[in-house]
Amino acid sequence: MKHVEGIVRFIKKQIEGAEGAVVGLSGGIDSSVVAALCVRALGKDKVVGIGMPARGITLRKDVDDARSLAEQLGIRFYVYPVDGVVNELQVLHTDLYNHSLAAANSKARARMMILYAYANIHDYRVAGTGNKSELGVGYFTKHGDGAADFLPIGNLYKYQVVELAKYLKIPESIIKKTPSAGLWRGQTDETELGMTYDELDRILQGKTKGIATDKIRRVKEYVENSEHKRMMPPICRF
Repeated sequence: MKHVEGIVRFIKKQIEGAEGAVVGLSGGIDSSVVAALCVRALGKDKVVGIGMPARGITLRKDVDDARSLAEQLGIRFYVYPVDGVVNELQVLHTDLYNHSLAAANSKARARMMILYAYANIHDYRVAGTGNKSELGVGYFTKHGDGAADFLPIGNLYKYQVVELAKYLKIPESIIKKTPSAGLWRGQTDETELGMTYDELDRILQGKTKGIATDKIRRVKEYVENSEHKRMMPPICRF
């Protein structure tokens, strides 16, 4: 497949001077594809997958799928639940974390703290799992799943990630799974976005024939309002 070799070269370049790559394995398609690509680039001994479930939110099947994929790829897999960190924040700072969105985003940020702790200890780099569709509309938590050392599939729309997953022989159960950020019970990407990934990809590519105008307008607003997420913090220069 035309994208694979280019991504493999990219990953190798990003790991120069480091010992390997760590991936947050959620049991979803994006992280599964990133893990498989990292193995192709670095070999199974230099890739680690970490599952970071949240009690009452993360499905047991997702953890099992992540573990099974790690076994298929031959990589090490560890599970570090985020409940302790998140619950402690909510207990200590109820004035901040009784807000549903702040509480949800704290899970994504706790996950990234765990990934970077592992990376720090073992001199690894954190492989991000964001795709072009998510990045384009800011569908990620700033300093959470949006924080990574490199983004192997950041230039691939969701439909291209699906095609790549099939090529890489990712299990069908993962490919067909309903996409979710896993930040609260029952969350799904497409419900939050208000459209399917197929519609989102078409709008981002300018292929809007047959798509409702309110969805096109919504995507434009997503892109504009999330610009700050895709940029380094501005520096005041005088």
